[in-house]
Amino acid sequence: MSEADGAITRAMTGHAFLAGASPRTIELFSEGARLEEFETGTLLLREGEHADTLYLLTEGRVAIEIHSPSQGPLTIDIVNPGHVVGLSWAAPPFRWQFDARALEPVKAVALDAPRLFEKLALHPEAAAELHRRLSAVMLSRLQATRIRLLDLYANASRH
Repeated sequence: MSEADGAITRAMTGHAFLAGASPRTIELFSEGARLEEFETGTLLLREGEHADTLYLLTEGRVAIEIHSPSQGPLTIDIVNPGHVVGLSWAAPPFRWQFDARALEPVKAVALDAPRLFEKLALHPEAAAELHRRLSAVMLSRLQATRIRLLDLYANASRH
């Protein structure tokens, strides 16, 4: 195992998103993974572009944003280390639905979605485990979006 592979495996084993995952699942997910870094202000993903990566944040915070023609970028959620960014790769049309911007220097393990799809097709137990974890994240993001929209409408009605 190379030094980079060892660093990826350690990062994934200690990542909250994968807490309790079997060593075999970690091994499957880590195949083709890479370590990435983003400077403050950099977009990890851009709405409308092809979605092909799941980022496991290990350091730094990321803003999930939507663009408002009248107000510019609106933050709908902040993602912290131990969480994931980039869920749109998991379902058609495989396009990013939001922008994701580094609020500070970010380090992440980037999982290659096409390679992950190949692995999951061969390992249905790992696929089921990943989908359970992704479903929990999607529900949390939906709730965060709902709360943010309530805040936006409440603030708009005060003006």
